[in-house]
Amino acid sequence: MKPLEGLLVLEFSQFMAAPTAGLRLADLGARVIKIERPVKGEAGRQIAIRNIFVDGSSLVFHTINRNKESYGADLKDPEDLARVKKLIQQADVITHNFRPGVMQKIGLDYESVKAINPRIIYGVVTGYGNKGPWALRPGQDLLIQSLSGLAYLSDTADAGPVPFGLATADMICGAHFVQGILAALIKRAKTNQGVLVEVSLLESTLDLQFEVITTYLNDGGKLPQRSSVKGNGHAYLSAPYGIYQTKDAYLSLAMGDLHKIGHAIGANLSGYADKASWFDNRDEIITQLAQNIKHKTTAEWLELLEAAGIWCSEVMTYEQTLQHEGVKILGMQQSVTLPDGSSLSTTRCPIRINGEKLYSNVAAPRPGAQTEAINQQFNLI
Repeated sequence: MKPLEGLLVLEFSQFMAAPTAGLRLADLGARVIKIERPVKGEAGRQIAIRNIFVDGSSLVFHTINRNKESYGADLKDPEDLARVKKLIQQADVITHNFRPGVMQKIGLDYESVKAINPRIIYGVVTGYGNKGPWALRPGQDLLIQSLSGLAYLSDTADAGPVPFGLATADMICGAHFVQGILAALIKRAKTNQGVLVEVSLLESTLDLQFEVITTYLNDGGKLPQRSSVKGNGHAYLSAPYGIYQTKDAYLSLAMGDLHKIGHAIGANLSGYADKASWFDNRDEIITQLAQNIKHKTTAEWLELLEAAGIWCSEVMTYEQTLQHEGVKILGMQQSVTLPDGSSLSTTRCPIRINGEKLYSNVAAPRPGAQTEAINQQFNLI
């Protein structure tokens, strides 16, 4: 039995952050029903990566909406809204990520829903919170990265702002959303009262940077200092941290004793006795290390450095990573079965419960696929 079995979650959410939270709740055993527009479904079904669509919806939609059901309802239609309210009476959690004010207009804001179901856990994802000058701005991942300072942490000093190659804000916000919902469920178990849980993309992305923002706040307001040498990748860490080109590929070096590393690769770094100089002179040290490292293959360096207890790694592509025994033994890949009987490969939930990996072969639903069955089961008509 999975930990959240018996829990009913109604997901009014679209796009990525909140549906990602719904995915994790479903992986942990909750029954997650998406409340979607009839026929077309939620807008996220049309947001595609590399323009790949599967079974009528984007591939990215399938990655974050597997293991869910879909209930078609036009929330502006009084009859559909009445059925949804009946469903809310029987739910444990509802989530949405509409802009501030939208659910109030529909009559499904927190106070209205709490009147229907006093024990409801009501979860809201916004872009920037529900107050302030940005409250009504589009809560989109790249915009959040740009507004949060995150874009000035990667690449080199002369690169300008560089966004992450992931929907970083959405994903971390979804994780925080799950944490808040689970904490609220524990509180409800103690008080028998509902709880309002609110997160925002901006707050989550600021929290993601807690180490470096705290450094900024306690370092005289000095802005992040990215290295001018390619491969360092961290504005606040000293040499030797970074990725280096070898004779045949690349090698990463984590934090470590600079003199021990210099000795291992044959670089004379005796002029940097003071640890503070490892940051102050980061670029010249990295350049010197790079000159030595390029003369051997990655495999040769790994054998030498690992024997010396130095933290290092080869740098892999997806092809290399997914074929490596270190990844394969984790069993992170799974297949889900689409409505037409074909299969789709994706990843599993990364959490284990009592040593058991959490798999499910249930694909994302077509819009409204379970409407009639849910109407019957919950006596909505």
